[in-house]
Amino acid sequence: MNDLKKQIKELIVSALELEDIKAENIKDNEPIFGEGLGLDSIDALELGVALKKKFGVKFSSESADNRKHFASVDTLAAYIMETAGN
Repeated sequence: MNDLKKQIKELIVSALELEDIKAENIKDNEPIFGEGLGLDSIDALELGVALKKKFGVKFSSESADNRKHFASVDTLAAYIMETAGN
């Protein structure tokens, strides 16, 4: 799981071109949006596409669970692990 979290952090930095943030400085349980990394809804769309390409996971724009899945690196990793076999 730690390797997966590292991959997610690196993907966040590279896909969103976060020049002032290093992957190793992102905390696993830190909020990704708002007060955490300060990402917005456009970033969420870009990150969702990057996650789909890299891990094959899908997010539905109508799903209320998206907010829960995108809460932190921890929750993204859990969602990827949960859906990896499906």
